[in-house]
Amino acid sequence: MLVSLGAWLQVFFSMEEGPRAAQMAQRVTTAVSITRSALIYAPTSVRPALLLDLATKESLRVQPHEPTDVLEGLPSSNYWKHVARDIKDRLGQDTLVMWSVNQTPGVWVSFEINNDQYWLVFDREQLGLTAGAEWLGWGATALLLALIGAAVSVRFVNRPLAQLAKVAQQLARGETPSPLPEKGPAEIRDMNIAFNRMARDIRQTEADREIMLAGISHDLRTPLARMRLEIEMSDVSEETRQAIDEDLAQIDHSIGQLMEYARPAGVVPEQGTDISSVLQDLYERERSHTESLGGELTASIEPNLYAKINAHDLKRIVGNLIENARRYGRSPSDGKARIALSARQQGNILAIEVKDQGTGIASTDVHRLLRPFSRGESARTGVSGAGLGLAIVERLLGQVGGQLELISEPPGGLLARIEIPKVRIRNTQSDGFVGPG
Repeated sequence: MLVSLGAWLQVFFSMEEGPRAAQMAQRVTTAVSITRSALIYAPTSVRPALLLDLATKESLRVQPHEPTDVLEGLPSSNYWKHVARDIKDRLGQDTLVMWSVNQTPGVWVSFEINNDQYWLVFDREQLGLTAGAEWLGWGATALLLALIGAAVSVRFVNRPLAQLAKVAQQLARGETPSPLPEKGPAEIRDMNIAFNRMARDIRQTEADREIMLAGISHDLRTPLARMRLEIEMSDVSEETRQAIDEDLAQIDHSIGQLMEYARPAGVVPEQGTDISSVLQDLYERERSHTESLGGELTASIEPNLYAKINAHDLKRIVGNLIENARRYGRSPSDGKARIALSARQQGNILAIEVKDQGTGIASTDVHRLLRPFSRGESARTGVSGAGLGLAIVERLLGQVGGQLELISEPPGGLLARIEIPKVRIRNTQSDGFVGPG
């Protein structure tokens, strides 16, 4: 817009220069002719009064032209060259047009009366182009009006895009988005109609998926429970019964992981969640379970940590990491799982870490293990699972702008690090927990 306005002003100046110069030259020649005629035909006694009247009323001064006058030429601009050329064409090529005489500013034009030379002096403001300050004001006004018009136009264009961005964020958080208005320009209307249809299809797909998974879970777990009962009542050996029971437990665990992966994320709260308190509850629960399996779980949790994340989703995330550490992070020396949970603030993020003392994983396997149904080599042969734990963690973190990082240095174990944007909560009491570490 600035370039366009500058080009427009340049064109306007170019178009104004020629007509303006011709007009000023016509004015000068008319004034010189009238003044010369008035001085020729006026009686000698009234000439002083006539000269005074011209100076006071018309801002025209008549000065004698002396051979010793110190002259300064006109500025070397196209406009003044045009003015001087037109004056000489009308009054004669011997006419002098000067910028100052004897260091007195003005536009000085020479003329002759009875072989006597005179100057007719004009104020520069009368003959010059419009002042730069005035043009600057007009240009600034034009630019301001253009910017206001552009801002209004952009506002009308951006409003539906802002609405689309808002409902897209709602959809990304797992919320039911507000329907977009199906009106306006054809392109915006078609886009909103398509988005509303997509949102309805996604909601319907999620509802159908939940019903289907609930049915599958019921249809699979019911016969599993019946099979367990029949095995307990059968006359098979204890070793066979235990092997079959472990296989059934593996199937049940895989079904549970599939249901957990398919379950949608909870609604992100408007206010921050007390991460310290949630992790405290999770730690107490998981510590007892880990100890019952012969493992050890310690924690170091800073107080007053807040983030915008659903408390149940946070428990699902950290619980999956602890479960993975229990299953895959056993120490090679004694087969015991030693797990350390920590949570602390680092700048504008909250860092939650789950570290084990297992064999770790190769750095080339990190990205593969984040995909659904992917497991490490030891996981395939040694323990049960569907390979969905890390995929569940990454999917839930994506809903709140968090991220998961796996750091492994075999044989030093695996460090699973979660980063979540923190929320500053004012006027909160220091009721956090620091577990044994």
